[in-house]
Amino acid sequence: MNENIYHEGVGRRKESTARARVFVGGGGDFVVNDKKVDNYFTRIGDAEKVRLPAMLTELSDSIDISVHVKGGGVTGQVDATAHAISRALLKLDPDNRVKLRSAGLLTRDARVKERKKPGLKRARKAPTYTKR
Repeated sequence: MNENIYHEGVGRRKESTARARVFVGGGGDFVVNDKKVDNYFTRIGDAEKVRLPAMLTELSDSIDISVHVKGGGVTGQVDATAHAISRALLKLDPDNRVKLRSAGLLTRDARVKERKKPGLKRARKAPTYTKR
């Protein structure tokens, strides 16, 4: 990978955090946690969702992307990675904001698991009511 100039972005979703580095003048390499993106995100559609920010900005062949992601599950990591790449591409060229914003890639999805309340089985599930 080209180790000269890069732009960094951090993305989060649920319990996952991703740090993406976009290297200018690359050849289209895409690495997640030292693995190729297709080997790391194996579920159908996940690798495409992660590649979406680079495809929208039409930079997928002229940049290298390196991502370190940790925490949470697969879905959280996919969304955190896409968020991080979008933020890094925004630093690379602020003109990308309209494309990324319209696709919803710059907004942090704030939905997280609701906490369990006392007296309930889960966050909202109550024990079965018995009259007698």
